[in-house]
Amino acid sequence: MASSGCELTSVLVANRGEIARRVFRSCRDLGLSTVAVYSDADAGLPHVREADAAVRLPGNTPAETYLRPDAVIDAARAAGADAIHPGYGFLSENADFARAVRQAGLTWIGPDPDAIAAMGSKVQAKRLVADADVPVLSELDPETVTEDDLPVLVKASAGGGGRGMRVVTDLAALPDAIKAAEAEAGSAFGDSTVFCERYLAAGRHIEVQVLADEHGTVWAVGERECSIQRRHQKVVEEAPSPLVDAALRDQLYEAARAAAKSIGYVGAGTVEFLAAERQGRVEFYFLEMNTRLQVEHPVTEATTGLDLVAWQLRIARGERLPAEPPATRGHAIEVRLYAEHPARDWQPQSGTLHRLSVPGAVEFTNPAGAGVRLDSGFAGGEQVGVHYDPMLAKLIAVAPSREEAAARLAGALTRARIHGLTTNRDLLVRVLRHPAFLAGETDTAFFTKHDLAALAEPLAGPDARRLSALAAALADAAQNRRDARVLGRLPSGWRTVPSQPQRKTYTDGEQDIEVTYRWGRHGLEDLGELADGRRIEAVSAEPHEVVLVVDGVRRTFSIAHYPDGLVCVDSPLGSVTLRRRPRFADPEHAVPPGSLLAPMPGSVLRVAVTEGESVTAGQPLLWLEAMKMEHQISAPHDGVVTELHVAPGEQVDVGTTLAVVAEAEQEGADT
Repeated sequence: MASSGCELTSVLVANRGEIARRVFRSCRDLGLSTVAVYSDADAGLPHVREADAAVRLPGNTPAETYLRPDAVIDAARAAGADAIHPGYGFLSENADFARAVRQAGLTWIGPDPDAIAAMGSKVQAKRLVADADVPVLSELDPETVTEDDLPVLVKASAGGGGRGMRVVTDLAALPDAIKAAEAEAGSAFGDSTVFCERYLAAGRHIEVQVLADEHGTVWAVGERECSIQRRHQKVVEEAPSPLVDAALRDQLYEAARAAAKSIGYVGAGTVEFLAAERQGRVEFYFLEMNTRLQVEHPVTEATTGLDLVAWQLRIARGERLPAEPPATRGHAIEVRLYAEHPARDWQPQSGTLHRLSVPGAVEFTNPAGAGVRLDSGFAGGEQVGVHYDPMLAKLIAVAPSREEAAARLAGALTRARIHGLTTNRDLLVRVLRHPAFLAGETDTAFFTKHDLAALAEPLAGPDARRLSALAAALADAAQNRRDARVLGRLPSGWRTVPSQPQRKTYTDGEQDIEVTYRWGRHGLEDLGELADGRRIEAVSAEPHEVVLVVDGVRRTFSIAHYPDGLVCVDSPLGSVTLRRRPRFADPEHAVPPGSLLAPMPGSVLRVAVTEGESVTAGQPLLWLEAMKMEHQISAPHDGVVTELHVAPGEQVDVGTTLAVVAEAEQEGADT
């Protein structure tokens, strides 16, 4: 941290998107000017426009841009910044970067580099806190793991965010898991060191927020639970934890303060624990200390009234913390909105995010008493690329009780307008309304214990999707009438005598929905019926809004049209994304049966098969790297690899044919 009395005037945030915007908000509140850095891929993002100054980091990938200490420090000098805030992620836990910032004569908004280094190695950190009587899970040497140790977690010694982690339940799979974890850790953090520890399949992830000043005051300001995870990355976070009672809270706070004091910590940080019930009592073990702010810090802000970023800046100026932290009140829950397809192994999505809005939410600011907060790096109209994490936003609800916070957050998600990309929104709503979640049963095996396919089901059921497609068709017809230069006042397909109805077909994922309607003397007629025979009536149809009635129940559908036939329909029944199917298929877009198409743009990491090789259903064929994660492409059925179109290191676009696997019986028939 800076020495006492240090003056700050301009802060460069060495990060991007939502993280940079969050730090900018507190800087503005304290009267500080802001400097953004941005890669070429991020040039159009809001954080670039919102900063007082912005400096380009040439390139697209993190290694070319945000992970270059020299480029970031040069940017600070060029813009006249006198301090650097690292945000969270990228260089935020890089001790060498912190030292370089200080050596450049700039103020480092973070803990002492030696403290970062001490906790940067998870292996060394465990040894340090164990000496301070903090309970830890024993480290296992990967070379000496036995059957009795299983299951084990292979874990990167540096970094976090679920990268460089593998769960191993079969000893024979350990070498490959270590190799994959080392490769992923080296790519993400520049350090391929990994270790093993006992894996608690149904543990609870509990963390304590700490704040410490350079005058010796150390606060523990509330615990958070972050147990609901996918791919070892947090999805739902809340404060306080439904597991923790007053006695356990005191123990956690004492352990967190002890961990911070063991390295003379100054600044904001998080001490993470894994808790599990054993013989009727809860035991907890130190996992790691994040020497930075956490993604989930807003739930602590919402329940304490603190601005944690503002306190980072104040501590950097040498200010003192009050003797005691504020009391916690109410309950806050945060969800991470990802551009991903949960039902397809959490496959990340890329493309244009046409719209992102949450009615009634306030941005980057805690609502007073109760309400909803939105922290996002996007405003709508930007490209979500493959170089960075696919998180679009965080949505946080605060209320007097946990039940009310969950209901408020689920309601806000259902009303959100998210157009252009598949997201985990519907899954989040189902989690928040799930009986197990509401009962506080939120361990790290949540998505294993509960039917993921059911949780990933769209909120809009078959009837809602049919009504949404009909609304899209009617809105499209209304727009055509409005745009018509001749007889524009006459409805599409109108005749003076009854005629065949108008038909339109939309694709809903991999399914087609055909809808029909007809204009008659008295308006829209013959709108069809639902599967149970209920008739559909239309009240009004405009280009962006259609009102339908089924069995006396009236509902309003909002329709948004985008390029390439994309139609997004929002209603209280759920949001539906459709594409207008062309009347005639383009033969150029046909692909051979058995073709494996790239689900996202990315880089081919490894190829495990050759042309002519026989494969079995589910066998790994190749791996892609996109959005900082590895993605396995497997054989869809037993058969033979008749074509292989890619090689390691090759860049592919979404939809690229990677390989063709002919089914075994087809291959035999041909011969």
